[in-house]
Amino acid sequence: MIIEPLSVDRIGQVIDLMGTGAPYITPRTYSDYWLYATLFSATCPVAVAENTIAGAIIAFRSQDDPADIYLQDVITHPGHRRRGVTRLLLETVRAQGKKWGCRRLFLTSDPGNITAHATWTTLGFTNVPGDHVMNGISVVTDYKGPGRSRAVYESPV
Repeated sequence: MIIEPLSVDRIGQVIDLMGTGAPYITPRTYSDYWLYATLFSATCPVAVAENTIAGAIIAFRSQDDPADIYLQDVITHPGHRRRGVTRLLLETVRAQGKKWGCRRLFLTSDPGNITAHATWTTLGFTNVPGDHVMNGISVVTDYKGPGRSRAVYESPV
């Protein structure tokens, strides 16, 4: 398994991979991934196994609070799950964050995504206290806009 920054030549494969994440992850446009590969590749690693994308993280360092890195999309190909791919990708983002002096990785998740909750807590993320609980998960109402309540997770870099 090789971990490398997202590159323009891998965009098609990443779009295909993101398509396997429905209903919680949906692919963005080619132009979006071009932006990620061109301007944010240091925090957008992909895992490559036998020239196929086994996993990817799309993440960004905050311009408003440079101590934070927000993980937008995290996905492992169904055929590569439970093999440590997500952990390797997270450690790549975490290492970059340490180089930059960042303090926190954070992400949000749909409160109905019980599998994601288990993954984040297993990987050392804390479910940030919200204003209500759903499925045993703390949730922040309208976190990402009206009707877009989310579970928020964070981990030190």
